[in-house]
Amino acid sequence: MLNALSKAFFLTLATNRPLKRLASRYGLRKPTSFGRRFIAGETTADAVDAARVVQAAGLFISFDLLGESVLTLDEADAATRGCVELIRDIVDAGIERNVSLKLTQLGLDVDHATAVDNLRKVLALADRHDFFVRIDMEGSAYTQETLDIWETLWGLGHHRLGVVLQSALRRSEADAQRVIERGGRIRLVKGAYKEPKAIAYQTKAEVDDAFVQIMRMLLKDADHPAIATHDPAMIAATKARATELGLAPDRFEFQMLYGVRPALQLDLVRRGFKVLVATPYGPEWYPYLMRRLAERPANLGFFAKNLLRR
Repeated sequence: MLNALSKAFFLTLATNRPLKRLASRYGLRKPTSFGRRFIAGETTADAVDAARVVQAAGLFISFDLLGESVLTLDEADAATRGCVELIRDIVDAGIERNVSLKLTQLGLDVDHATAVDNLRKVLALADRHDFFVRIDMEGSAYTQETLDIWETLWGLGHHRLGVVLQSALRRSEADAQRVIERGGRIRLVKGAYKEPKAIAYQTKAEVDDAFVQIMRMLLKDADHPAIATHDPAMIAATKARATELGLAPDRFEFQMLYGVRPALQLDLVRRGFKVLVATPYGPEWYPYLMRRLAERPANLGFFAKNLLRR
């Protein structure tokens, strides 16, 4: 019950505009500012610098230019240009060519066709430079539309385009099977959104059980699945399944978040596993940080201690 209340609290804070303004003023101002543990910075140059440090430790990188739920076509166009510029900057920097984006960032709440066109603009450059692009999954209101868009573009030949599924949603096992049948690549997460009981599991045990069930399917049948978790129990279950299947470590990967359990990330690398670090950056970082705290309220102590230093 306490965990559920904590999650709801942080998800409410994610939409609080006065707190967002306050955090934006102080959160990344200095190298020691509270947001720096989880956010690579506000600019692409910041993110590239952070990525070089991560890669030097033997980890892989995916860039996430933060932003979602834009409300105008002009904002959607600006976000699209930002994603295109990110791809160009990564090419110039000569580093790992993985990016993630959200469809509401590209205008899905404004106009479906525009969001698809904007995604195709990003993919036109990404495909040319051999990038892998992952469509992040948002709240349940967007699940079907996101999967439909992925399937449409997959059918048009964009086969370096992946999706994300949330084990918290009751539908995700069936969705995973559908994506697997089409040959797509899936990142499995638990889910960071508050969803109603009718469509989502409400307890950690239920979410974990669903996560393990889908993970077992992915390791057996999917193309290079990404198991995104910091939970030692889920990691142990994934290792056990890989051993059971005789699966080589390069046939799947663990994915973790920048700044979250870095010692665990390095330990997995030392044990021969591939670990990709999702590296978020950009001025729209505050809602992202609140959702991370909702996922793991234990991070609140770190957050509060550093905020009080300001």
